[in-house]
Amino acid sequence: MNINSPSRRQFITMTSLGLASLPLLNCDLGNGKRPNILLILTDDQGWGDITSHGNEILSTPNMDRIAAEGVRFDRFYVSPVCAPTRASLLTGRYHLRTGVHGVTRGEENMRAEEVTLAEILKSKGYSTGCFGKWHNGAHGPMHPNGQGFDEFVGFCAGHWNNYFDTQMEHNGQTIETEGYMADVLTDKALTFMEDQKENPWLCYIPYNPPHSPFQVPDQFFDKYKQMGLDDTLACVYGMCENLDDNIGRLLDKLDDLEIADNTIVLFITDNGPNSDRFNGNMRGRKASVHEGGIRVPCFIRWPGRIEPGRTVLPIADHIDILPTVLSLCDISLPGELELDGKDLTPLIRNPEADWTDRALFSYWAGRGAMRTEQYRLIVNPESVELYDMIKDPGETKDNKGENPETAAQMKSAYDVWFEDVTKNGFNPIPIPIGYKGEAEVIMPAHEAYLSSDGIEYFEGHGWANDWIAEWTDKAAYPYWEIEVLEGGQYEIALDYICPKKEIGATFQIEVGEQKLSGRISKPHNPPPVHSPDRVPRKEVYEKTWATLSVGLLQLNPGKYQLKVKALSRPGNIVMDLKAVRIRML
Repeated sequence: MNINSPSRRQFITMTSLGLASLPLLNCDLGNGKRPNILLILTDDQGWGDITSHGNEILSTPNMDRIAAEGVRFDRFYVSPVCAPTRASLLTGRYHLRTGVHGVTRGEENMRAEEVTLAEILKSKGYSTGCFGKWHNGAHGPMHPNGQGFDEFVGFCAGHWNNYFDTQMEHNGQTIETEGYMADVLTDKALTFMEDQKENPWLCYIPYNPPHSPFQVPDQFFDKYKQMGLDDTLACVYGMCENLDDNIGRLLDKLDDLEIADNTIVLFITDNGPNSDRFNGNMRGRKASVHEGGIRVPCFIRWPGRIEPGRTVLPIADHIDILPTVLSLCDISLPGELELDGKDLTPLIRNPEADWTDRALFSYWAGRGAMRTEQYRLIVNPESVELYDMIKDPGETKDNKGENPETAAQMKSAYDVWFEDVTKNGFNPIPIPIGYKGEAEVIMPAHEAYLSSDGIEYFEGHGWANDWIAEWTDKAAYPYWEIEVLEGGQYEIALDYICPKKEIGATFQIEVGEQKLSGRISKPHNPPPVHSPDRVPRKEVYEKTWATLSVGLLQLNPGKYQLKVKALSRPGNIVMDLKAVRIRML
């Protein structure tokens, strides 16, 4: 998107955050070149999955090296789950402002008008690459290529099915890869860094491990199994150590290219741990708004510019990353943007600097939290809890009864915040059809809504890679919210599975007044693709789907619901439906 577009909303200026007034760590490197940015984000790695945080089992020398050679933010917070953290990290805004309020069915989509760190840096001459899990929109301007990234290799959904010898996306095209996924993503990032060594670059690597399914090469799994750990923990720790090895490869490449002194390295994780394991005796894990669900590592290294070995104690947040990076790079914000984040460079310069106490907020699935230097307020649907984080860091005793005034004041502040960040609502963001450069749109089942009972998601939650199953009721149907941007003829196809005994169902695709009928006439029912899981997964297994070309529809510009309705069902089910494909002719 054009970040200088005159149609953008007018926001308060960032001068109140002091971006223009900090001479510290400016990017005058003597060669007129701005620093590179290497932003590493891991998925479901908790605060406790770091050796230097007290984990006596796990080995993470390269992650710890970033902290030892730079600054460690001791109390750094993100969102309780994946997509919200990514939206806040890239925009400097609370995720609820950006439209992101879930992890599937399009609720993970970030509004196209949001301005990302990549867009800002790109406008200043940076080359931009993203290698890994995006999870903020798979279509059109919400895709990484539409949000400022020149180069994208990875996937856009909430998780991937298999981490070995898999398919990924490269700038909208499917590619086959060989090897373990984290290794492949690192290879792609290394190539990008080398190809762009003459230019300033942003290399964003949102790795997908240790998110499930739990898969890791033998050498890492076997090491932790030999320590007597169960399969889940051995795999998680093996995945973390593999990540650490890959981060070591990245740091080595900076040295090999002789650009380490000109590269700011940031290491962060996206939420608390995805299993019950060591987490510093904090309460909560992934998806919790308690401390253990949202406190994560944050290490920042810039040799020669950031004094090594420092620890910052004041609370900080993922919304602070964008203004901090821009300040480090001496880049002003384009136009006027409303950010929630605060520039952290005064604390990077001097961890003992005067720093005004602030409040940080979290929200997930009906529960919220407010964090100050001393207190954590938990907002439940029908009640609140108050914890003194200095006296009771494990959140073992609700302090609300002893301190009702603080609880009431914090609840009032939380209510004001929540009303503000949700004022634009959460209407579904339609899938764009006919967006420039996107010839085919694949609308996966996990982005569909289900009209009623009699049709379900196979796994049940409708998470990434799930499909529509148990379609027994002819009156039930899936539908997708779409917006046709360019009118014309479009070819419609379905990805489906149907056993031989169930074939024969007829169906109708409806887009407004336009209708197109088809029939399931060929059986297709393959077994699941072999998946080298260390433990049984909660997500669906991968399958190979048949594609049925249904025909052509003339679509006019506008917003619609695309519906797939059953006309007849000679067997017990209509079909299993993985995706609807729309290709502009």
